[in-house]
Amino acid sequence: MLKQGHTITVTSRTDYSQLCHQLGIPFFRDALQFLEADNDVILICTSIISLSDVLKSLPLHCLNRRTLFVDVLSVKEHPRNLLLQVLAEEMDVLCTHPMFGPDSGKNGWKNLAFMYDKVRVRDEVTCSSFLSIFESEGCRMMEMSCEEHDKLAAKSQFVTHAIGRILAEIDIESTSINTKSFETLVKLKENVSSSSFDLFSGLFIHNRFAKQELMNLEQGFEMVKQKLLKMNEDQTLSKSNNAMNGY
Repeated sequence: MLKQGHTITVTSRTDYSQLCHQLGIPFFRDALQFLEADNDVILICTSIISLSDVLKSLPLHCLNRRTLFVDVLSVKEHPRNLLLQVLAEEMDVLCTHPMFGPDSGKNGWKNLAFMYDKVRVRDEVTCSSFLSIFESEGCRMMEMSCEEHDKLAAKSQFVTHAIGRILAEIDIESTSINTKSFETLVKLKENVSSSSFDLFSGLFIHNRFAKQELMNLEQGFEMVKQKLLKMNEDQTLSKSNNAMNGY
């Protein structure tokens, strides 16, 4: 954003003043001063589970001009509902999910997906200007509803994290006879384990479609287990019958 010439100001409960000073970015410990800094866009970058508390802690009543509020959480219905609940009617709301992180996006954002939903946007100029930040970097811009996003994310992101967490629980490790498929599983475990459990729990608690996917995983495991046990039982029975018949 800085490279594109945008002006950035930051506020946080964590002290990032030294880092911001190095980057030449104004840092406000006082949220009121931040809100009075005449921002066109306020980008909310919290964890999923802390969003409600963060929004409640902001003196939003002090805003005296239309501002575009943007979130970047990995679930979408939850922030949409909260933002519509706490923000004044004249404030614009854009829900987004950059489908990449510091690792996958470290070499650029070209062809990486950027999902967005114009929940309540009247200032199209400001909204388009914000979205162009990502479009100009080559992101695949995907407009979809928050509901559709959460349906798809439950089947992809949540399932990925769930399987990775399961692999971590059984403590799979690299071996001397790895197959490529197994290396993929080890990498998945390592990637997911590097994320906080708060993120994983947020993907489950605040995505109403995740519970069904967890049940699907459980049912799928049970079906595979029963097939294997039945095949083992059939093989044992076949060997027993052959022995009795003198084969």
